[in-house]
Amino acid sequence: MSNQNKPEIYVAWKTVTYRSVVMALMAVAVLFVFLIHLAFPAFTDSTVKGASHFASLILEKVAGLAPPMKGSAPISQQAHFTALDGTIRVRKGNGTSWIVANYNVPLEKGDVVQTGAEGMAKIVFNDGTNYTVKQDSLIVIEENSANDRQQTNVSVAVTTGTVDLTTATYVQGSKSQVIVDGARASLAPDSSAMVQNNPKDDLHEILLTKGSGEVERNGEKAHLSNWEKVTFGSESKSMQRTKEIGPPSPLTPGNMMPVFVNAGEKAKEVEFVWSAMTNAAGYRLRISHNPYFSSLLLDKKVDSASVVVTGLPVGAYYWSIQSYDAAGKQSVESEKNRFTIVAKSKEKINLALAIDPFVQHGHVIEVKGTTEAGARVMVNGKEVPIIGDDGTFHYFTPPLPNGENLITVTAQNARGGVNTHQEKVVIQ
Repeated sequence: MSNQNKPEIYVAWKTVTYRSVVMALMAVAVLFVFLIHLAFPAFTDSTVKGASHFASLILEKVAGLAPPMKGSAPISQQAHFTALDGTIRVRKGNGTSWIVANYNVPLEKGDVVQTGAEGMAKIVFNDGTNYTVKQDSLIVIEENSANDRQQTNVSVAVTTGTVDLTTATYVQGSKSQVIVDGARASLAPDSSAMVQNNPKDDLHEILLTKGSGEVERNGEKAHLSNWEKVTFGSESKSMQRTKEIGPPSPLTPGNMMPVFVNAGEKAKEVEFVWSAMTNAAGYRLRISHNPYFSSLLLDKKVDSASVVVTGLPVGAYYWSIQSYDAAGKQSVESEKNRFTIVAKSKEKINLALAIDPFVQHGHVIEVKGTTEAGARVMVNGKEVPIIGDDGTFHYFTPPLPNGENLITVTAQNARGGVNTHQEKVVIQ
């Protein structure tokens, strides 16, 4: 028999994938459940609820086997100098020697800052709290940290000297505290205080100038509002709480404003104006060449809210004002305004001012630039304390609010030259 005549067997098949099988089974299951629900609706509803409850119990058991979640530990943060003037030293918390402070020295927990007889430093923390450490002062950074919920904890001990501090609008649950000889003051957001610790004379005081705060010492608590102060001695059992008189606001000459005299004139007549205070019997005007008022050019009491002072030669000046009542009690000092008497020039004076690109550090803007040697520089009305011999300057702004902010840099020289640079920055 030939091969051509042999019967042949043919096998035919169709490929079926696993995916197709699974899809078909699912379709059948859905259809089955739908038909059962139509026939027995009450039964299927109770079954689904029971299955859900059983699944929840299983998940709770599994979750219970896992270790509980731990809250993240506080993360240490750094503070920075935003202004330096005079002799400032820093001793790191893990060191024993002193180093000269500069803008590149970060400040951490345990660090010590000391100002000299004519030194002043401004420090800003990540929560926006800023400290002005005045002359002959020593502070210790006790705490500077934040947690995963952005809650901050800032604590500074004033060992000796005087500091002014201002808090920002920080996250609820945050703390901003200052410690003075065992007394701990907790400040609310957007509050300001003046703190003095004088161990030599056993004088310790905390004055709240704005907002609210609470001072705790030896179990005693004192709640403070605007212009309320607590004082105590080291051996005092309780704190003495008093109400202070708020100071007038200096108006004219405005801070950092030039006062021009005609060419050839050696002196200028300057009018000083400040806000009038209710129940003030008089005012005390002080003028000095330096911001520490260690030497006074004028110390005068007047009855009205303005006075004209004659015979002021060309140069830079600082002035402040206090009020006093009928009993002679004086208010605290006002802010110190600086002004400069400048000889007016007939010719237009060009003043160089070059600004480097701004560097943002959170809510703080770092400003660098170069101007004429010997010129003064202001950033948003605040004077840059140190200008290099080559005209270079370096400045950190106070914390800025969210949104669009305008940075204005103005340079002035002794010949009346002025140059201004403005730039917008967005804080998010």
